Amino acid sequence: MPTFIVLSTLTDEGAETLIKNPERIKEVNGELERDFGVKVVAQYAVLGPYDFVNIVEAEDAASVARAMLHLASRGSVKTTTLEAIPVAELIARLK
Repeated sequence: MPTFIVLSTLTDEGAETLIKNPERIKEVNGELERDFGVKVVAQYAVLGPYDFVNIVEAEDAASVARAMLHLASRGSVKTTTLEAIPVAELIARLK
């Protein structure tokens, strides 16, 4: 299954939501899998220009794009998504 890196930054509204309900993170992860077929494999809170780094799996890039657009439409988060290519796969394709 293809892997994607999702870098996310909370808006002021998103930060306020997490302060009031930290479990919202897990709720959103469940929504992503149930409603969009995007499984959160790993998730980290980070310091710097992004608030979270998420490793997700999905059938294809369009599925992830659809899910991220739905999240963005809520006004609580902005995301940047990168498709991840396993190094072994890259090496095999370079041969």
